Amino acid sequence: MVPVNDTTDDPTAVTDRDLEVLAEQLGRTPRGVVGIAARCVCGRPLVVRTAPRLPDGTPFPTTYYLTHPGAVAAASRLEAQGVMKDMTARLAEDPELAAAYRKAHEHYLAQREELGHVEEIAGISAGGMPTRVKCIHVLMAHALAAGPCVNPLGDEALAMVRDEWRPDRCTC
Repeated sequence: MVPVNDTTDDPTAVTDRDLEVLAEQLGRTPRGVVGIAARCVCGRPLVVRTAPRLPDGTPFPTTYYLTHPGAVAAASRLEAQGVMKDMTARLAEDPELAAAYRKAHEHYLAQREELGHVEEIAGISAGGMPTRVKCIHVLMAHALAAGPCVNPLGDEALAMVRDEWRPDRCTC
């Protein structure tokens, strides 16, 4: 776990206040947080970066975890609308999209590996990458953490929810 403090200029550092906000957002004590991967324009966490092994020893493949309630609700709405099935079908039909999604998978793996190697989850990213889409929350979290043009389906999901939620407008 990254040392926690409230006096840092590093926007990815986890402060005591961040942990309080995360507990409020999640409705539970956050686990394995090693950084804030993306923040709301007001400074509150949007996405946390999580250790590949939780403090209790559990392997945890979800490096980027979406925490902002508005973003979580927007991702859930897309999932309820069946967007995952449509995106997965497009991966099978569009070789360029599939190649870009595979690169997103590789990026995700590399980012997690920076935090430590966990054999049980080696080669497994999150969200269904690289062959399917099983979690819009993960794809949006990855897109928010990595920035545009890294995860094409995460970018697409963010564009789809833009009228409901977007990272450049505070709804905290």
